[in-house]
Amino acid sequence: MIPLAEVLRRHWPAYARRFGARLLPSHRHAVRCLLRCRTPALGGQLYRCDCGRVAYRYHSCNHRACPRCGQADATEWLARQRQKLLPVPYFLVTFTVPATLRRLIRSHQQLLYRALLQESARALQDVARTHRNLGAEIGLLAVLQTWARDLHYHPHVHCVVPAGGLAGHSLRWVRPRDPDYYLPQAMLAQRFRNRLRAVVRTELPEAYAALPPQVWRRDWVADVQPVGSGEPALKYLAAYVYRTAFSAERIVADEARGVTFRYRDNTGQERTLTLPAERFLHRFLQHVLPQGLQRVRSFGWLAPAAKARWQRVLALLDWKTPALVLPGPLPPPRCPCCQQPMVLVGQLPRPPP
Repeated sequence: MIPLAEVLRRHWPAYARRFGARLLPSHRHAVRCLLRCRTPALGGQLYRCDCGRVAYRYHSCNHRACPRCGQADATEWLARQRQKLLPVPYFLVTFTVPATLRRLIRSHQQLLYRALLQESARALQDVARTHRNLGAEIGLLAVLQTWARDLHYHPHVHCVVPAGGLAGHSLRWVRPRDPDYYLPQAMLAQRFRNRLRAVVRTELPEAYAALPPQVWRRDWVADVQPVGSGEPALKYLAAYVYRTAFSAERIVADEARGVTFRYRDNTGQERTLTLPAERFLHRFLQHVLPQGLQRVRSFGWLAPAAKARWQRVLALLDWKTPALVLPGPLPPPRCPCCQQPMVLVGQLPRPPP
């Protein structure tokens, strides 16, 4: 296994020299964090064993693009989302955009990433409110993902939706008339397309005029899949909420001909891909989100500001949320000699810049 930080140490200086001022501040910040993660540059703790052995545990950078970090945060996020699961079936709705729009989205990330999250959620709410199979106000969790398995740029939104909602001025809980069917995929895709088109036309008129009109006429894709209790979908999304598009154990080799890494194709078969170092860094960095952008948002009666409606949902379903169980702190490291827990004896401050 080759750590991603080692690949960056080897190739980032040349990459930064070549692209210079064109590099986004968020990309520079991400690389700086990854290079300092779990090194003396961030400080840490000093542990000692009774046998005399000492060990250092350096601090993590906690950047969301770092493959070393995020495991504890993802576990805590999953525990909090499990607490909100209702005793109803769940569906996973995935909204994607045509390849023609990907360059535009990548060039206007602050605006269009938010638009992807908001307009996909509003499309779901619109159709759920008016379609005969449901006709209710829904709650949902939306997660933005920007990558495919081989690190290609592929922005899309996953929505985890309970099969049911509030109706009759929030006095009744209604379920889908057909329990095996949620909402029509074609109608969801069309509503999402029209809503996103309105955003681009209003906020980016010059870019809208330059796009081929066919992009707004073709059929878009909204995939609706049942996910049982909802927990399988949450486990799947937890890997992307606080972790990066790339895990370090996927890097097979870093040689003169390029960086080789593993990935699984759409059929589940494991494959390898070798890219020149510059292309590999480009593919990785294009998934670094702008600073301050929320990848996860809740809508409807699952939104943080909708506590009264959330309590109404619990009352109508006669459901009490389970107690929240958060993961405990990390145990102290064990001595490599005698395998006994080591004792914290001091802090290692960060060195001055």
